[in-house]
Amino acid sequence: MNLLMSDRAQEKYQLAGLDTRERGFSRPVVFEQADGGYQAILRYETTRVVTTGHDTQGAALEELIRTLQGQGYSQLRSQLSVREGTYLGSQEPWIEYPDPARGTEQQGGWMARLFRCFQRRSEDTHG
Repeated sequence: MNLLMSDRAQEKYQLAGLDTRERGFSRPVVFEQADGGYQAILRYETTRVVTTGHDTQGAALEELIRTLQGQGYSQLRSQLSVREGTYLGSQEPWIEYPDPARGTEQQGGWMARLFRCFQRRSEDTHG
């Protein structure tokens, strides 16, 4: 019975954003108990990212976000989808995590790079 109660108390999150190749993704985040706390685990294609143990699931989720951003993932956001065993659907708001500052050549994603490419060409031919 204790196992069921602890499982019910857990929250479940959906994580969405752009991967390192700037493709959109949305995956559930799994939490496992470890080191007296929680580890956040994301499985995406051949990638598996596991955090260290944290006191709360929220802290583990934040480490997961920082880790993914460090690997080049961007526009990350999470949504609480299950609380205390109750499915919430899309009732909860999405929480967005600002991308870390990068060099100007990398800012803005693929659309900005495409725009800069055309901008350079027009400068070359009209400048």
